[in-house]
Amino acid sequence: MQNNTFSTLFVGQNLIKLLEVDSTNNFIKDLVSNSEPLTEGTVIMTDHQYAGRGQQSNVWHTEPGLNLTFSIFLKPSFLVISKQFLLNMALSIGIRNALQVFVKEGIKIKWPNDIYHNDRKLGGVLIENILAGSTYKASIIGIGINVNQFIFAPQLQDRATSMKRILQADVNLLAVLAEICSQIEKQYLRLKSGNYNELMKDYVSGLYKFDTLSSYRQNGEVIEGRIIEVTETGLLVLLINGEKKEYNFKEIEFLNHTT
Repeated sequence: MQNNTFSTLFVGQNLIKLLEVDSTNNFIKDLVSNSEPLTEGTVIMTDHQYAGRGQQSNVWHTEPGLNLTFSIFLKPSFLVISKQFLLNMALSIGIRNALQVFVKEGIKIKWPNDIYHNDRKLGGVLIENILAGSTYKASIIGIGINVNQFIFAPQLQDRATSMKRILQADVNLLAVLAEICSQIEKQYLRLKSGNYNELMKDYVSGLYKFDTLSSYRQNGEVIEGRIIEVTETGLLVLLINGEKKEYNFKEIEFLNHTT
């Protein structure tokens, strides 16, 4: 456990670095379940996460020491459970804005919270909420960003990218982490202020495939539509043949030449 020079109020001020762990999210959950006092904004980062997870139980592959794998502990008790997707929006915007400091063009959020550069995945987020009755007790946000990894497994070569691939240069991991912590804190405080409409507009305007006629798969059928909105509860709204249709997670799949 150590102090650091992050220019934040609380996110990243308590930074715990681990050489190796199964999952930084699991590490925080173990601390919380053992009633360890954990300050809001605590960040757990590791050089090697050997059982990292992505959305929908996918495995997050990462080469040790080259990328960012970390978790943030937050206590969004001010947010009602029905609005929990707004936290996802705030986090996604924060990560997007942070990466745009280093990569000037092409950074987008792929609904619900993958980070893309053009048509390739650059990072992802896994949010695990701890609820107490009808209120939040805590939220554990696992974040993985491909930073200096240049070679990927054959099945990922055309689907994944990294900051090093994009910039053709090594990037300082702690500099990226500091920027992400700063930008996430900014958006988290924006969320806490209750400025939901502006937050939602910011999220949707920066979406991958927003207002672009694209192909999707739904119930085995290929459809074409435009993303026009994401609801407060996280439903993706497509305009298909002049009609608005809403989709939940796992109900629709993005199709393009790299997936």
